[in-house]
Amino acid sequence: MAIIRAMKKNLLVALALASMLIATAAAAQPAPYNAAGATFGHWHIASKDVEANKKLFLAMGGKLYMPGGQPLIAFPGLYISLVLNGEVGNGAPAGSVINHVGLFVDDVQKRTAEWKAKGVTVLPGNPLPTGGNRLDQAFVVTPDGVRMEIQEDKTQKVPVRNGHVHFSLPAAEIPKAIAWYARVFGGETTTRNDAPIVSVPGDQLRFNEAKEPQAPTRHRVLDHIGFDVKDHAAFVKRLEGMGIKLDEPVAKGSTGNTIAYITDPWGTRIEIVQRLPVGPQVTQTASVR
Repeated sequence: MAIIRAMKKNLLVALALASMLIATAAAAQPAPYNAAGATFGHWHIASKDVEANKKLFLAMGGKLYMPGGQPLIAFPGLYISLVLNGEVGNGAPAGSVINHVGLFVDDVQKRTAEWKAKGVTVLPGNPLPTGGNRLDQAFVVTPDGVRMEIQEDKTQKVPVRNGHVHFSLPAAEIPKAIAWYARVFGGETTTRNDAPIVSVPGDQLRFNEAKEPQAPTRHRVLDHIGFDVKDHAAFVKRLEGMGIKLDEPVAKGSTGNTIAYITDPWGTRIEIVQRLPVGPQVTQTASVR
């Protein structure tokens, strides 16, 4: 009987460990690829203070990985790269084609209270016509000025996940951008609050009207966004078949990934990545203090 009990105990420990490994792996993976072989990949922040950004995202529930010795933060459906070949971005996203980015949480008030307890500065949601502020929305700004909109999805099964990229374009350009992103990345055109969006695996691409054309993202703090692809060569061939030229030849990135860059017609720099495994999660204190 003692042997049987020991075997059962060992089995339970093994199952628990396997469950933890699966959960960790899920946190470090983008959403499944769509029919075009693409899924949303990352935000690439050319950080002025890598450690301060890293502490912020960890306090918000992100997981830390160190592929190639470089910090990579993971939330479900999203990677956040904090190092860009020694470059430091100049200027927050606002004023560029990408105005801000967003995350979904299961409970805004609960999660933001947890973040505040770890030293994260949380800004209130937008004002309500009747007074006060929205309780299902909040904002967090990174040390470099990247504004993140925090929205609530009570149906999700994880505390925090990728949410959206919010573009800012002249009104006449928005339908063109919607069609472009749907065609190039196999996105689904749908609506949210009566506004058109493009839904791609792991993310929503949203569009707001700008009174005038905005600056390109290149060399801003949020230098570019990225899509992970299943087959890099095939996806590049797909782009070329659409008449889309690469900004530079296909190369190996600093962490060994196969990468290429394109720029959309409005100035958003986009990295196309076939990603290697990111390695094991690195444990670090989750506090900005």
